[in-house]
Amino acid sequence: MSTKSASLWARHAIFEKHSSILLLGVLLVISIGGLVEIVPLFYLRSTIETVEGMRPYTPLELAGRRIYVREGCYNCHSQMIRPLRDEVERYGHYSLAAESMYDHPFQWGSKRTGPDLARVGGKYSDLWHVEHLNDPRSVVPASIMPSYSWLAQTRLDGKHIAQDMKVLRLEGVPYTDDMIAAAGDDLKTQATTDAADGDALLARYPKAQVRDFDGNPGRLTEADALVAYLQMLGTLVDFKLYDDKANVR
Repeated sequence: MSTKSASLWARHAIFEKHSSILLLGVLLVISIGGLVEIVPLFYLRSTIETVEGMRPYTPLELAGRRIYVREGCYNCHSQMIRPLRDEVERYGHYSLAAESMYDHPFQWGSKRTGPDLARVGGKYSDLWHVEHLNDPRSVVPASIMPSYSWLAQTRLDGKHIAQDMKVLRLEGVPYTDDMIAAAGDDLKTQATTDAADGDALLARYPKAQVRDFDGNPGRLTEADALVAYLQMLGTLVDFKLYDDKANVR
């Protein structure tokens, strides 16, 4: 062994002979790296850009989102379009951080068995979504998605929607007292084709879509809520504004 090699071995011998000292060294290095990454964030006013058009979910959309999470839709569908050419050409404008600012938890997903849903709002009719939930292969022959036919037969239980909104307000979602007080009525109003209080709902939630979603105006079902949520995705932000800015640059 050369003198230089022997000298290097002697310096590292303490770590190689004592696992506890090696562990402390690893923790020290990780701590320093973590501080370098985290500390600068405390000096930023916000890590999320302000995006015009974003708002909290309506009570019906929120109920639909709960069903989406409950049924594990995120296991096969993502809601995050990456800024890559093939993604943008297939799904639309890449996802903005602000689009998930009111999501608890977010629905970015980790794999895609089915397509990304970040821009699915308005892409298909309500009837298409209802048929897709009832019998996926009736509209997409190659689909391997299971049937969710019971959603159109199950009445939506919205008795806890106001409490859900209160919890989300604690987590930073800007629900007002007025929104929470009107939650039960707004839940029914949005899924009614002849809603008399539709203007009040739209004042609280701009761009909310007010109509019967499941094709059965006599019942408020889980299908109403889930379709309302899907039809909202990607519709709040005017992405032409971002495309114009990119072209100016």
